[in-house]
Amino acid sequence: MAERGFLAIAFDPSFTGESGGTLRYINSPDINVEDFQSAIDYLSNLENVDSEKIGIIGICGWGGFALQTACIDTRIKFTIVSTMYDMSRIAGNGYFDEQDNEEARYQARVSINNQRTEDFKNKEYKLLGGVAEVVPDDAPQFLKDYHAYYKTPRGYHKRSLNSNNGWAVQSNTSLMNTKLFTYSNEIRSAVMIVHGENAHSLYMGKDAYNQMINKSKYTDNKELVIVPNATHCDLYDQKDKIPFDKIEKFINENIN
Repeated sequence: MAERGFLAIAFDPSFTGESGGTLRYINSPDINVEDFQSAIDYLSNLENVDSEKIGIIGICGWGGFALQTACIDTRIKFTIVSTMYDMSRIAGNGYFDEQDNEEARYQARVSINNQRTEDFKNKEYKLLGGVAEVVPDDAPQFLKDYHAYYKTPRGYHKRSLNSNNGWAVQSNTSLMNTKLFTYSNEIRSAVMIVHGENAHSLYMGKDAYNQMINKSKYTDNKELVIVPNATHCDLYDQKDKIPFDKIEKFINENIN
């Protein structure tokens, strides 16, 4: 985006990477919406920023948190959500909604809360584990794609949670107890949802788009873009597949 003439800022979310605070390696809808809003606070007070032309971009899990931020922050003029995960849906229903039943959720709650007790006793927080060092031949393709990104020079970083030991188990406490996008049909600003045709997560992008425009008066500035032959991880970093021209056109149409 900077190469295309936009002033762009990227940040590590709270409790990860070079961001401070404890406990480490945790995420939650409220905290991570606050991350986006704090970035907007900062940008809005820079002399070289037009505060009436600020937008946000979120990728993967932070795509979901970006859309959640658009539900509350009226300073946002556009939101780009790329290869999005609805982390609250994953936490409550499992992948592909395969654990969408009361008993599965109850057992998950028992497990999380028992771990909280152990974490307090041990004075440290158990981590979920990141991407496995070795992926079996019969593993789902999306796990192989994650490995090809997070465990190779393409995406590996020593402070990347997915490249190493993963998030704290306790992260699922707030995620399981929250439903993202409750007020997404009231978003008046522009939103583009971008997803790969071959992404395992495509169902989340389609459903988030449908929920956003369902019973809404604000549909003219909403767009769903499905990228042909693209997987979930392709839209992390493959510049030849990320639809930058469409993104730039969408932004310019909605900030002028």
